[in-house]
Amino acid sequence: MRCLRWLLLGCLITGAAAHADETANPVPGHVSPQAQEYLAKARLGQLPPRAYDPAYMERMRKVLGNMFLRTARQIDPEFVLAPQRINGVDAFWVNRDVPEQPEPILIYLHGGGHVLGSAQQNVATALRVTRESNIPVLSVEYRLAPEHPFPADVDDAVAVYKGLLKLGYQASQIGIFGDSAGGGLAVSMVLAARDQGLPLPGAVAALSPSVDHTRQGDTRQTLVQVDPILRSAADSSLYVGDTPADDPLLSPVFADFNAFPPLLIQVGSREVLLSDSLLLARKARTDGVNVVLDVWDGMWHVWQDTPDLPEAEAACTELAAFFRRHLIAS
Repeated sequence: MRCLRWLLLGCLITGAAAHADETANPVPGHVSPQAQEYLAKARLGQLPPRAYDPAYMERMRKVLGNMFLRTARQIDPEFVLAPQRINGVDAFWVNRDVPEQPEPILIYLHGGGHVLGSAQQNVATALRVTRESNIPVLSVEYRLAPEHPFPADVDDAVAVYKGLLKLGYQASQIGIFGDSAGGGLAVSMVLAARDQGLPLPGAVAALSPSVDHTRQGDTRQTLVQVDPILRSAADSSLYVGDTPADDPLLSPVFADFNAFPPLLIQVGSREVLLSDSLLLARKARTDGVNVVLDVWDGMWHVWQDTPDLPEAEAACTELAAFFRRHLIAS
């Protein structure tokens, strides 16, 4: 089921051909047996992306949404969501009731290449993080392209953040995290909040983030035959729209990170987007940010949501510890 899920996701957002050459890219022997099995079986198809076709997108969002939901239920078969509309944006508390009193909380921004995914379905990683951290997680239903190109998603994420501040949550006790497109969005929304003069959150984590729409990174070419998920960086032109690709809010590798909160970046060594994380970490560190760049050898794009994978559990445990360290007073 895991491989089928990523087969269809890869078909939609990459149009990549054929599976990796296992002779050229052997499965590392030091990773868990589960990871070895995943890498040995990973395949991608050749269906080209058709995000411009509304009927096609509707079908694919339904199919993949159901797969994301099944993944979440493999991690917690009985998970529940508590809806709360915040400042005009729908959001869902993951395995929690709506908190009665302000307390440390996490905002989660799902992945999906800016065109897929849902706050109600892409919650596998959020389930693990809230369980390991014991911190409530709020999954945000931000708008998607191509119907709503950049910066609609940034506006939605910032609106939720503003709404939480108005409800009495302290900025220093709010953490932000996201994966893939949501990882880039997590960084962008904090930059936007800073530029709007808002108090900044206590910590930010970006998992396998997409943060450079100029596509300049070295691994976007060198790992094309290694990444079992993306295989090539997704075409984000319908998300970018008329915005210059090097706009700092769209591509945070070009941003000024002055006053940015502590930042954790988790990324795998087999990701086409590895360079995005490396460039992001270097730029943020150069600007004085407390950055932890955590590269997991042998891991693939957003492995954190893979069921029954020890490395996924371990990564989420470290992510939870990062937020507890920065949001909860010792």
